[in-house]
Amino acid sequence: MADRTINISFDSEGFRLNGVLHLPAHKTPPVVVGSHGLASNGDSPKQIDLAKACNRMGIAYFRFHHRGCGSSEGYFPEVTSLENRKRDLIDAVNAILSRGDTSDRLALFGSSMGGTTCIFASDDVTALGYVLVAAPIYGKSLTKAPERNEDEPQLDEAFYRRFLAFDVSAHLTRLKNILIFHGDTDDIVPVESGKIIYQQAKNPKKLIIQKNGDHRISDPVHQKEFIREASMWFKNCLFPK
Repeated sequence: MADRTINISFDSEGFRLNGVLHLPAHKTPPVVVGSHGLASNGDSPKQIDLAKACNRMGIAYFRFHHRGCGSSEGYFPEVTSLENRKRDLIDAVNAILSRGDTSDRLALFGSSMGGTTCIFASDDVTALGYVLVAAPIYGKSLTKAPERNEDEPQLDEAFYRRFLAFDVSAHLTRLKNILIFHGDTDDIVPVESGKIIYQQAKNPKKLIIQKNGDHRISDPVHQKEFIREASMWFKNCLFPK
């Protein structure tokens, strides 16, 4: 039995969302579900590399496109909100756990606004662990609008004022088994956000501040550190000793 990938579609409030389930060569493995950043999608190299590393650990990984992103349904400016992202993530988890390909042992991964989504959904999803990258907890803390892909529609200031009016700090004390990455030169989400998450979360927890690291973890050395540490964290959460 070899590792394999399955294209999966599921419904979230009337929108058809698409994703890819990476299955390792193990029967009913635990699973990680990933939530991408505001202007990204489930095909980001970061998630694909993490999915492959998780498979090597015997862990399944599901990466999907939030509504309005990638190949999922919806017009980005009209369907994008933190509340909708939370609903997408909850429905993604339910869709995967209902299939029977995996066990019910679940962890979450979130990058940038995907990390915020994981925090916001923590009351509604029973996760055994988390890995978050550069997750903002206050919308007002962002130093500039997140970068957009070239094929995305032009977004006006009103969109960002509406979307970025969030505060998920009240959810932080419910988090545990959490690994946090943040670059100390991140020019979109201040590194203080990662420090606050670490301070408020419960043990076990770990904060990795990458020296001269940016928002996207573009340094190859930082990328390798991220994949190594994140996949091992998930292994320890999902395969307790």
